[in-house]
Amino acid sequence: MNKDIIKKFKYIVFTLLAIWTFNCKSSRSLGSGEANLNLSTKQVIRENLKRSPDFKTLSTRIKIDMDDGKSSKAYTVNLRMEKDKQILLTSTPISVVKALITPDRVRFYNKLDRTYFDGGYTYLSEVLGTELDFSKVQNLLLGEALYNLKDDSYKSFIHENKYVLQPRRQQEIIEIFYLLNPSYFKIESQQLTQPYLSRHLQIDYLQYQEVNKQTLPERIKVIALEEDEELKVGLEYRGVSLNADLRFPFKIPSGYDEIKL
Repeated sequence: MNKDIIKKFKYIVFTLLAIWTFNCKSSRSLGSGEANLNLSTKQVIRENLKRSPDFKTLSTRIKIDMDDGKSSKAYTVNLRMEKDKQILLTSTPISVVKALITPDRVRFYNKLDRTYFDGGYTYLSEVLGTELDFSKVQNLLLGEALYNLKDDSYKSFIHENKYVLQPRRQQEIIEIFYLLNPSYFKIESQQLTQPYLSRHLQIDYLQYQEVNKQTLPERIKVIALEEDEELKVGLEYRGVSLNADLRFPFKIPSGYDEIKL
């Protein structure tokens, strides 16, 4: 497979997974608040689940800064999300690249080189080194645990005034850690490591905010390591709207060449 295509596709993958930060008049950044470090593991998980955002649609504009150690790039995209159904990304100010993510497939096209991709989550999963689906992508974007905390048995401990959650029995091929803020119980960092493959994915939620009584990420930093390659992504949401009536137009133009992965 062409290395340039793989590199381009990885950029798109991490852009889709790492988008975040809201900044608008209707939002309020969350401070540290009063910490509670005396809860059991079940209580910590219960408090986290109580703060899961509940909305129908979300729209925002996002500034994305990417650095792979050799070059850095900045992008601005428009994001539209219909919760649990679809996510639409469009580059601005000109709609050169457009992507639509749904529970059963990932599609995008690039007007500059007249190419498109239309397929499932298999390759995206291989890039990240973990099984990926629509739910996990959405969870990352909303500051939720990549793996549902209700689907496994966890233990917790305190580290630097944060709750650390990890499965009671870590998988052999992947290690998972979640760091939770002890005042508002949102995830501050989730880390997935595959030591045998020298892979590490870390998503740090640097700031949360309250938008229409919903707790959402405000700033995010993503670090993806694979052997001697490192990709850093910084994200900043500029303006957010919840529960507006949104359209999700997407159609791959005719005459484009399909990207085979």
